[in-house]
Amino acid sequence: MSLIHKDMLAWYLLTLVMRQKLQTRNQEPVETREEWVISIKEKMEEALKEDAATSWDKLCIYRVPQYLQENDNKSYVPQTVSLGPYHHGSEHLLPMDRHKWRAVNMVMARTKHNIEMYIDAMKELEKKARACYEGLIGLSSNKFTEMLVLDGCFVLELFRGADEGFSELGYDRNDPVFAMRGSMHSIQRDMVMLENQLPLFVLNRLLELQLGPRKQTGLVAQLAVRFFDPLMPTDEPLTRNDQSNLDDSLDKDNFFNPIADKDRDELHCLDVFRRSLLRPSTTKPEPRLSRRRWSWKTRVADKRQQQLIHCVSELREAGIKFRRRKTDRFWDIRFKNGYLEIPKLLIHDGTRSLFSNLIAFEQCHIDSSNDITSYIIFMDNLIDSPQDVSYLHYCGIIEHWLGTDSEVADLFNRLCQEVAFDPQNSYLSELSNKVDRNYSRKWNVLKAILKHKYFNNPWAYFSFSAALVLLVLTLFQSFFTAFPYFKPPS
Repeated sequence: MSLIHKDMLAWYLLTLVMRQKLQTRNQEPVETREEWVISIKEKMEEALKEDAATSWDKLCIYRVPQYLQENDNKSYVPQTVSLGPYHHGSEHLLPMDRHKWRAVNMVMARTKHNIEMYIDAMKELEKKARACYEGLIGLSSNKFTEMLVLDGCFVLELFRGADEGFSELGYDRNDPVFAMRGSMHSIQRDMVMLENQLPLFVLNRLLELQLGPRKQTGLVAQLAVRFFDPLMPTDEPLTRNDQSNLDDSLDKDNFFNPIADKDRDELHCLDVFRRSLLRPSTTKPEPRLSRRRWSWKTRVADKRQQQLIHCVSELREAGIKFRRRKTDRFWDIRFKNGYLEIPKLLIHDGTRSLFSNLIAFEQCHIDSSNDITSYIIFMDNLIDSPQDVSYLHYCGIIEHWLGTDSEVADLFNRLCQEVAFDPQNSYLSELSNKVDRNYSRKWNVLKAILKHKYFNNPWAYFSFSAALVLLVLTLFQSFFTAFPYFKPPS
């Protein structure tokens, strides 16, 4: 019995000791007031250092805000290749690094250059390049410079290979990366992600080292436009004038957003691709209702503030007709003579990621217009259901390679859920007002109701005509029957 008591006492003492140890471990050391004040000052000094190291006017490559990523993280995170510091060293992207080093070796062998020349050139651009990225970059000076050389040479090999032919650059026809094969689509999709960009001046400098000091202004941008052409949301070919503009030197007047306020140098490949999408139209775009850039009073992430137009079904009920507009500027929408003319939009498996990153760039970059965002919100307003998608497909306005019309409707309905948008600062605001005025006319609504409910097939017109003729004949018969009673013959 005493043995049992001893065992119980031993367990009790052991439990008490363990409890005391846990309590001691969980108790934080008491901080004096002086220590607390010192820690606050250290945090303030750290923030000042970070501010001093950040050049806000150079910032152009952003981390996608968390509120945009909540619904679709995959659209913003590269799956095949990392470019720049944000995803550098990510485990699932490391296999592509071997091919990046292959590209560097190929460049050195083809140009007979030493790697030191490229390292020194990127070292000179390091501070300027770091300023393009948001927040402090954890890479050391040497690692950051190495990344610029490695990623930059890789990108230029892809651009040149797609334009000149990879075999001309010395790669085998069955190369796993440097060949026009299935993996190239995944690489292209990753390369237009906002967090996966290199400053364009880095690529310009590296290409200048490869091709010599002769004038190469705009050549990287030109190569980028051709490389990303398969991602274009349209299958309309470039017009002759467009192609000649590309072949010349990508003149800024022909290459930049037609509705932008400022003419600035290209920032990175996503910016270049966006400008190519928004190249000028042959017709003058509708004016904005307002030129205000950042009107925080109305620029809010609120679905009630994103209503530019009624959905397709409602517009059809009001008698507004739809037809395809033949132009490769997918954003160039027009309303004329009761017809809403919308260019063809091609939707493929990379469209969601492309539009998501273009919207994220417009949301983050203060000097960017909201033209892509305006277009997506306009289409989101038009498409409320799979039936709306089906009708736009019937009109030749939407062609998609997704599974069902429901997936297309879901794509548009999710793209701008958390987007801040001022409808008065949209290039489609005046057009939307014109459509709305036409929609509100009572005669148009009555006419549409009659057409859709009572005259929705040729037999209805035939029956109505027959009934009308019968009614007229009946009226004549009644008239001639009653006439002798009021005017008897003399």
